[in-house]
Amino acid sequence: MVRVGASILHADLDAFYASVEQRDDPRLRGRPVIVGGGVVLACSYEAKARGVRTAMGGRQARRLCPDAVVVQPRMAAYSAASKAVFRVFRDTTPSVEGISIDEAFLDVGGLRKISGTPSEIALRLRERVRREVGLPITVGVAKTKFLAKVASGVAKPDGLLVVPVGGELAFLHPLPVERLWGVGPVTSAKLRDRGLRTVGAVARIGEAALVSMLGVAAGRHLHALAHNHDPRTIQTGRRRGSIGAQRALGRSPRTPRDLDAVLCGLVDRVARRMRAAGRVGRTVMLRLRFDDFSRAARSHTLPRATSNTGTILEALRGLLSAAMPMIDERGVTLVGVAVGNLDDGKAVQLMLPFDPGSGAELDVAVDAVRDRFGSSAVTRAVLLGRDPGLAMPMLPD
Repeated sequence: MVRVGASILHADLDAFYASVEQRDDPRLRGRPVIVGGGVVLACSYEAKARGVRTAMGGRQARRLCPDAVVVQPRMAAYSAASKAVFRVFRDTTPSVEGISIDEAFLDVGGLRKISGTPSEIALRLRERVRREVGLPITVGVAKTKFLAKVASGVAKPDGLLVVPVGGELAFLHPLPVERLWGVGPVTSAKLRDRGLRTVGAVARIGEAALVSMLGVAAGRHLHALAHNHDPRTIQTGRRRGSIGAQRALGRSPRTPRDLDAVLCGLVDRVARRMRAAGRVGRTVMLRLRFDDFSRAARSHTLPRATSNTGTILEALRGLLSAAMPMIDERGVTLVGVAVGNLDDGKAVQLMLPFDPGSGAELDVAVDAVRDRFGSSAVTRAVLLGRDPGLAMPMLPD
């Protein structure tokens, strides 16, 4: 779809969790704030200026910023703030694509006659979020989703940046290669080792060279983005492609029994969300982050789609068992699980013969008790006395 103007907004709340804490407690304003103790879930820009980063260990964060105020996360407050912000988004335009609880794309291309230019709409959006929700938000405006997100990143914190039509490459090409989606530490090192430090340098070397350097998929992807080729439109009402959860563990050693307990808690959470959303899935995925910050992912496809807790847990236990030699050698700081290849639970044909011991009735009963009396009303014996971890707020499944 070819657009005639810069009509896509990327709106991104600034240091979301920390900003909510500073909004609700005036004593924290202007001070370095860290949300979360063992692992940094979020930090204010005052803390970021001292080198603190999300997912950093709490001890390292406090060494870098000894005067930081450490607060415990309040997930209910963050969820309420997110819902209030998204109400402003949807009051601005019906074309809203939520990316996470603190960011979204908005298409305002058809609103010029009733709401003004995209830059005027973006300005009013920022003012409304500040006035009605009390939070700072940065907005990037551009012709493509990719460039709107880049613009908001450049404009942070609490800024507004409009990339004019015709000036996209002049804005994009001087930026460092890390601004391209998909360029993490490994890809960045490969590009910089070859003298490619800016987006413009990546654009000039050609697709074939990038493919030989990074592989077909990554090479073509970066070549397209370096030329601002991004045909994606705003997707509204699109359901998730996967449902998952993860748990940061810090750097303390973990026994196989500890990791199994973590896995059980994550699977309980994910399977319950799937059933609440009426979804079933066939592919289970295990994600690990090691002490050296490297990552690994493993997956397994089930014979048929399910939302049964026991079935999903059994498959993930197999993946975790196979990954234990890597964990023993490299340590583990994060465990994540997800179920993908999702389908509508009502559209799945039941298999014969029916299995009376499938555990479906148990799942339904446990879900009903937890819905009525809270998530901690029924728990596994293996989780008794253990920290269940935080259930992060997120967009509806």
